This record gives sequence, structure tokens and C-alpha cells, in this order.
Amino acid sequence: MATGARDARLNFRLPTDLKEVIEEAAATLGQSVSDFAVSTLVRQARTVIEQRNVTVLGDRDRFIALLDDADARPNPALLKAAKRYKKHLG
Repeated sequence: MATGARDARLNFRLPTDLKEVIEEAAATLGQSVSDFAVSTLVRQARTVIEQRNVTVLGDRDRFIALLDDADARPNPALLKAAKRYKKHLG
């Protein structure tokens, strides 16, 4: 976990039974509720961001075959995207 100044806050309300579960889990790990909550939230947030940034191929063989297809031609959307990319990066 980052070791910078602790100057930001998150405040939220939750049902008592959920708070008790969180307190029990934190105690089981020997952590304060705050440390447990922060580490759990950050781990989950990083997982969500990573999943957003990763593309999983559902059919690897089809993907490879499409890449290897010498007769394949880019569609108009791909051509437009390539132009934007070249213009942006020079």
C-alpha cells in the first residue's frame, strides 16, 4: 500500500451486521478496520481497472486465423482509426 500522507477520506454508512463482519475479518488478520477496508477496496479497485484494460480472446484459433489471412483488408473504421493514430502520433 502507498505510504504517502493520509489526507483523503471516504465516508459511507452501512448496516450494522455488515460492519460486524468487516470488524471480524479485520481482527482475524490482525488489522485495524481502516487498514483492512483500504487494502480490500484498493485490491478490488485494481482488479476492476485491470479487467477493464484487458481483452480476453474467446476464440483464440479464429483470432490467429484472421491475423494470418493474407487476403484480409482493413474495413473503413480501421482505416479511419489508423489515420487518427498517425495524425496524433505524427
